[in-house]
Amino acid sequence: MADTEVAAQNAEFTEAEDAGGAPGEENLDVLLDINMPITVNIGSTEVPFRRLLQLGPGSVLQLDKTIGQPAELRVQDIKFATGDIVVVDGCFAVRIREILGMETTVEGSMEAAE
Repeated sequence: MADTEVAAQNAEFTEAEDAGGAPGEENLDVLLDINMPITVNIGSTEVPFRRLLQLGPGSVLQLDKTIGQPAELRVQDIKFATGDIVVVDGCFAVRIREILGMETTVEGSMEAAE
């Protein structure tokens, strides 16, 4: 590599103006309009790969939850609520049963990371 000189200059910044209101409040409105995908987990199961390859239309997989147990609601694989599966206008829906506290949500995110 050839020796080349780089000219550096000092940067001058102007004073930031106070927009008023609480700090970060103007950014909160932007965040409140963001859509977050929610995943509803009604159960899970494990099957051998051999069985997975045999699945086809009409196959039934038994899940680990029974009727009446709450479904888990997750955002980015972090459990934040539980609810009951209901039908609204012919579509499945979830009635929120419980919003989990911060400590439960943090524990769930730690489990997901493992």
